Amino acid sequence: MEKQINKFVSREIKQRRLSLTPKVKIGVSRQVVIPKVMYERLGLIPGDYLEVRVYQGSRLLMTPKTLVNKGRKKIDERLRQAEKDIRAGRVSGPFKTAKEIARHLNAI
Repeated sequence: MEKQINKFVSREIKQRRLSLTPKVKIGVSRQVVIPKVMYERLGLIPGDYLEVRVYQGSRLLMTPKTLVNKGRKKIDERLRQAEKDIRAGRVSGPFKTAKEIARHLNAI
């Protein structure tokens, strides 16, 4: 009898978990709205990218992706410095071949 009760309780718990799983509807232009709880839990913001894959034949997996490294501040700072160098006339070239560029870079 105890085994039957345990099976029943286990089945009920699984069914309740499934019923708590949000369902979403695909819009006219193939858009899917991510439930707010999941959206916030993942820390998503408008404009974020998701990698979308099909796996196990019919399951859809969406994974948040960053297209630019987290070191964006360093990249932005280097770009600002490069723009200052260009404005100040600290530029080289033009070069006609890759060999010319290599020789120049090895010389400085």
